[in-house]
Amino acid sequence: MKRELPLSPLDQMIDIVGRFARDDERYETVIPFLSLLRSSRPTAVTRGVLKPSCCVILQGGKRVHLGADVLDYGPGEYLVVSVDLPASGQVLNATPGQPYLLLNIEFEPQEIAAIVAEAHIAMADDAQPVRGAFVGRSDAGLLEALYKLVRLLDAPAAEAAFLAVGLKREIIYRLLTGEYGRQLYQNVVLDQQDRGISKAIAWLKDRFDQPVKVEDLAQATNMSVSSLHHRFKAVTMMGPMQYQKQLRLQAARTLLLNGDIDAGTAAYKVGYESQSQFSREYRRLFGAPPMTDVKKLRA
Repeated sequence: MKRELPLSPLDQMIDIVGRFARDDERYETVIPFLSLLRSSRPTAVTRGVLKPSCCVILQGGKRVHLGADVLDYGPGEYLVVSVDLPASGQVLNATPGQPYLLLNIEFEPQEIAAIVAEAHIAMADDAQPVRGAFVGRSDAGLLEALYKLVRLLDAPAAEAAFLAVGLKREIIYRLLTGEYGRQLYQNVVLDQQDRGISKAIAWLKDRFDQPVKVEDLAQATNMSVSSLHHRFKAVTMMGPMQYQKQLRLQAARTLLLNGDIDAGTAAYKVGYESQSQFSREYRRLFGAPPMTDVKKLRA
């Protein structure tokens, strides 16, 4: 009698996640840093701000646009984001029989830096900025760690939350010591040493609704204007002022969706002085005027 081959960690994760993510939406789990996403069909382009995380596709495929860069990834591959990045994305490959399934594991840059120190991970320091997001392929060690994490979804909530902490550390370790670990190391660890641009990003996020001069941003981060532009664009794939503009427009969209306000009020609240400029830039980013876009999202 023919023996059945054991399922791979990837296949086993598809089975488990498929039981928990039964509809096309995002699922928060009992593990605080882990969420699941499912889609049974390709989607239109959506926009948002990516947070520091590791997104692993179990089934299907996705395309992410970061500035002028396009990143495609599929089963067994992951997208690591090390700083807040305005982005757009769409599910490309998905069917009802084989839906798009994704694990989203959130982390803080400080967690990466702590594991580098504790595990004595050392890499050559070339001091060159690398972009704040990259795609890699999961190796056997990473897939096994991810599978152990996903299996905890069947455990009692308290047990899952406790044991997941150690597995998160193992996943970060696997990312750092894998083929693409240098990019994560450069972005997070060198940034912790004040050689990155997280200060600039935090400064812009705190003042996204205020008039900002690039000279003030350069002074606040102890960089020259030219160095700031070069380093900021290398990591985020856009310039500082474009980054601020996207933060404003994303915030305005959230206000319009969640509150009973008009486009002019939303424009003023996020720092625009001209409603016509706001509407023009909103349409350029989201593909429709503010109220038309919001109606479509609410439908």
